[in-house]
Amino acid sequence: MFKRNLLMTMLLAAVALGSQAQDVMTLSLDDCIKIALNDNPSIKINEMELERVDYAKKEVLGKLFPEISFSGQYTRNIALQTIYIDAGAMGALGGGAAGGEGGEGAAAADTKPKGMKMGRENTYTTGFSATVPIVVPALWKTIKLSDNEILQNLETSRANKLALVNKVKNAYYALLLAQDTKRVIEHNHSTAQNHAAIYQKKFELGTASEFDVLRANVAVTNLEPSILDADNSIKKLKLQLKVLMGMDAAIEIAPKETLDEFKSTMYEHALNADTSLVFNTDLKTLDLKTDHLNKALDVQKASWYPTLTGSANYMWNSMSNGSPFKNFMWNPMSSVGLTLAIPLFQGGQRYFKQKQAEIAVREMKWRREDLERSLHTQVQVQIDNLNKSIKQIESNNAGVKQAIKASEIKNQSFKIGAASFIELRDTDDALMNAQLSYYQAIYNYLVADSDLEFVLGNSNYAN
Repeated sequence: MFKRNLLMTMLLAAVALGSQAQDVMTLSLDDCIKIALNDNPSIKINEMELERVDYAKKEVLGKLFPEISFSGQYTRNIALQTIYIDAGAMGALGGGAAGGEGGEGAAAADTKPKGMKMGRENTYTTGFSATVPIVVPALWKTIKLSDNEILQNLETSRANKLALVNKVKNAYYALLLAQDTKRVIEHNHSTAQNHAAIYQKKFELGTASEFDVLRANVAVTNLEPSILDADNSIKKLKLQLKVLMGMDAAIEIAPKETLDEFKSTMYEHALNADTSLVFNTDLKTLDLKTDHLNKALDVQKASWYPTLTGSANYMWNSMSNGSPFKNFMWNPMSSVGLTLAIPLFQGGQRYFKQKQAEIAVREMKWRREDLERSLHTQVQVQIDNLNKSIKQIESNNAGVKQAIKASEIKNQSFKIGAASFIELRDTDDALMNAQLSYYQAIYNYLVADSDLEFVLGNSNYAN
């Protein structure tokens, strides 16, 4: 007990020290996806649904085994049943000769016959009964139907994982874009503050007008709302990412990567991408549904076949008069049997159900053709977006280099008085816009690549 308490104390101390040492959880994209696939509530629901469907299949399999039941019944007869036996029946039982002597039979026929009471006041019946299916074609087909439902749920689980991975990736990329946007705007804001400070000193020395100071301060003020918007976007995107990962909102997180780091590997991934629709989850789900309809059609066809079931009973019976709690006389009885049921006519119900199932199967063929055509269009659109983003990245990258060079030249000109403040601000704004366009192009490429992966269904995280 002492050792266990000591171990728990050391563990709690280590957790406390760890939480103090690391207030911010730095996560890579791979970390975010793994946490989401492990802790997201929708994934846990999918796992529970798979377990439920597995139990449903076992329930169907249980119908192949015998059903055994124990029953007991007590009946209190208020008035016993009365039966009458005709003279002819008595003769058949051996009383005909007596009735033929001295006319006694004819005299008896003229008098009112006396009835005979059957049974006793108390009747007890108890025992075991069992039924077992022997030939049940519809049940055999239903088991295959259960196998298909399991496969459908597995594919649904994979589809949910693919969707979750896509959402996590897009949220992570959006967070990186928001952070880079804020960093670029803050850099421009810092440059504007430096210019404002320079004009303030010049104004104090009498070499600049108050208008120049106001114009420089306005340039600083105009950038502050953009910084606040970027900061709010970062907070919202972090909350969205934490919701997708199933994390507590109070936990502080920060991305481990940047958009520039993804740029070094994203081209290779896109060039090696398999654009076939073999793993597309919508097509696989539709194929499974088609197979389910075919199996349902087999079940309808099997309803035309005869069924054979076996039964067995072992019962005890007791009958007595007077008090129901005494005078028991138990007598065993047992029986076995077979029941053959041949369906002949049900008003055409089976025929019309079968026709409905056949039409549903034919409908799925056209749905698949339409879906496949739509998916090919989506793939082509995403590929076009990737190619467009590649060109934009290269163009914007060259634009950023030119804007940096132009900014350096204009700053040197400004220092020696060869450039005006307006020209300087135009150069700084052009550099900021070029950098923002560059990061936006990288973001667009990454999102298009993630959406293409989702359409193709070939994510390594969901397979």
